[in-house]
Amino acid sequence: MKLGRMNHIGVVTPSITDSIAHWRDVMGATSFCEPFDLPAQGVKVCFVDTPADGPTNGTQIELIEPLGEDSPINSFLSKNPLGGQHHICFEVPDIHAAKAEFEAMGKRVLGEPRIGAHGTLIFFVHPKDMGGMLTEIMETPKGH
Repeated sequence: MKLGRMNHIGVVTPSITDSIAHWRDVMGATSFCEPFDLPAQGVKVCFVDTPADGPTNGTQIELIEPLGEDSPINSFLSKNPLGGQHHICFEVPDIHAAKAEFEAMGKRVLGEPRIGAHGTLIFFVHPKDMGGMLTEIMETPKGH
């Protein structure tokens, strides 16, 4: 498997609106996508672009807010009321090959590949198998 670039860091927040203000006013971010709902995953997300000096975009920050009472990230917020880093995401050229390789190594893949917030296939690997970090594996978007 060829690991690609780090695409984003997922940050859970109780309020995307408040987090946008933080990333704009404290961290100096100037580029944000319009927040959007992902009902299948029970979350609302907003991507914050970080600056880059090369041919590809910088690593993004994915702000993640619960979408309703049944959101799977509500348990994260109950333990971390201010929010915080939730996961790290790396790109791979072939999601199905990457899944097979992680499973062959005995890593616990959490579910089948599904469409993520970037509109490309993703899956997660259990933090106990990834040095304590929930790790998202994402197929590199076409055209990148």
